Amino acid sequence: MLIDDNEMDNFINQKIIEANSFADKIYTNTNGLSALEFLNNLNVKKETLEEMLPEVIFVDLNMPLINGFQFIEKFYEMPEEFVKTSKIVILTSSLNAEDREIAKRLRPNIIFLNKPLTQESLSSIS
Repeated sequence: MLIDDNEMDNFINQKIIEANSFADKIYTNTNGLSALEFLNNLNVKKETLEEMLPEVIFVDLNMPLINGFQFIEKFYEMPEEFVKTSKIVILTSSLNAEDREIAKRLRPNIIFLNKPLTQESLSSIS
């Protein structure tokens, strides 16, 4: 899943993911609220949960409505099955060292990558 308010970034990242055969399905969202709604809908329709629950969620930090950190906080309030299955990857253009510290405080296993997404950065996720 890609969550970024910049549609061009979503497009480019989707193409990089496809070119590297990183995922079979790619869901894109232009804000954290729509991504949370998508995940909540999966929780309601349990029969599609296993098939559609993303293994990796790439989330930008600077977005309107709710920022990336707010999305991550809400995500970790979701059912344990979601938290165990989906890996959070912050994909941002932010160079602020404090953002990395906040991510570590939220969960030490959050991966922090700087844009643009590359083949090398994808291989570091596995």
